[in-house]
Amino acid sequence: MLTELLQGTDAGGFLIIQDSASYSGRHLLKSFINAALNREEAVHVLGFEVSEEELTEGLIGSPVQRLHFHNAYSDPLGWTDQPGFTVHQFCLEELTRLVKQTSHPKPATLVIDSLSWILRHVGAPAVCKTLQQLRKGGAVRSIMGLLHVDMHQRGTVGNVCHLATSVITVAPGTKGDEAVAKITKRSKSGKVVQNEEIFSIKTDLTVVVQSMSSQLGHKQADSEEPETDPTANLTFNLRLSNTEREARQKLALPFVFSKEKKTALLHSSPGSGRILYEPDANDDYDQEDPDDDLDV
Repeated sequence: MLTELLQGTDAGGFLIIQDSASYSGRHLLKSFINAALNREEAVHVLGFEVSEEELTEGLIGSPVQRLHFHNAYSDPLGWTDQPGFTVHQFCLEELTRLVKQTSHPKPATLVIDSLSWILRHVGAPAVCKTLQQLRKGGAVRSIMGLLHVDMHQRGTVGNVCHLATSVITVAPGTKGDEAVAKITKRSKSGKVVQNEEIFSIKTDLTVVVQSMSSQLGHKQADSEEPETDPTANLTFNLRLSNTEREARQKLALPFVFSKEKKTALLHSSPGSGRILYEPDANDDYDQEDPDDDLDV
């Protein structure tokens, strides 16, 4: 699945690479940038955390003339008189203007390095709104962003990842040059596919998938456990024989009205239903009863 994402089959999608202090996802992000450049796409990078020189390191063989770096590293908050790109410019209008400055005919790929920097200075609702507008606006072909999950609360990470069509969570592997990628991909129909792969990155930023360690969320038909019978190994029998089942169906329950009983109740004969009362000699009759005028 990692190879499929690198090939750019998720057109119009939003990819998030999640990393932490234990393993950096920037090297994998650069591999995605390298793959997009080799597909003859224009790539716009919002660089908040590293300089242009550090980002383009390793992209020597790629067509870097289609890489447009917007410097938000030197002055991200706009404290100087001549800032490059600031965090406050992260909105649909400014990003559309930046992307359309180039004369490349195809929609561009927008790379955000990193989303964590923006989320620390702009509210999560505003960031999510801009990302959603970018996906629907048509100015960009796809969006890729790096997110440091250990810098944010779980709810913030969940809100941003809810907009993504693919999420790659990277972690260190057992060997020094290996890493583990847990991939979650959502299709347009709403189907969610999860996978876990072990990969390594070469010096030319080529990603080599070593193996698929597991296939999450999908069990093969031959590996499914047999369905257990809850009535097995009991000291009494919960099943009925055919004779017992027929006898149960013929049994008339006391609280069930038969057809004859319903007819007798609904169509009473004349004179039925009367209450006859004869006073008893021992009845306690009060002469001063205020209700003695009632016809009982």
